[in-house]
Amino acid sequence: MTFTPENSAGNTRSFAPRYGQMLSPEAKGILVLDEFTLDPEAAIKEQHGFLAGVAAVATTMRRIAALRVVIAAVAIANLPLFLLSSGWWIYGVSLTLVVGVHAAVTWLNRHEPRLKQRSALELHLHRERSANYRKVRDAVKYMIDTPSRMNEHLYLELLAAKRVALNLAHGTVALLDTSDDAAWKVRIVRELPAAS
Repeated sequence: MTFTPENSAGNTRSFAPRYGQMLSPEAKGILVLDEFTLDPEAAIKEQHGFLAGVAAVATTMRRIAALRVVIAAVAIANLPLFLLSSGWWIYGVSLTLVVGVHAAVTWLNRHEPRLKQRSALELHLHRERSANYRKVRDAVKYMIDTPSRMNEHLYLELLAAKRVALNLAHGTVALLDTSDDAAWKVRIVRELPAAS
């Protein structure tokens, strides 16, 4: 429903909001920016898939960090081992440790970007296969910093919390209505400030 304010000439002209339609007066100035439906069955499966993908990326990062800590601990432990021990064999052990630490750091520096990229790519492919995700992304892309994609956390929060504040400064919120088991309805709405 559109409203028709009077202009300076006394004539009326229709005014349509840029991204949607004005609700009835009972809605108290809530502007619908976009409205679409999600496939509930797919959304439930995707929720688990996204959570697993995010967890896999986090696990990869933790493993890389732990490996770097172990390498650093071995490298640091080599010095007191060398200084507090005597005998020719300690030279061989220290040399082996130095060569091993150097090889491990070199391998990690070479493969760390590939490991991170592989995890990120799996999550990206999961996003791009999701029709539900693309609907939400396309609906909110004009409000976020990176228009080419939507952060998967926003999608997960929408599915989990049923309500996600997208832009607090403008009062823009994504609402998920799960009352219909056949099709979940998503509304991107904005509360307009009341005229004083």
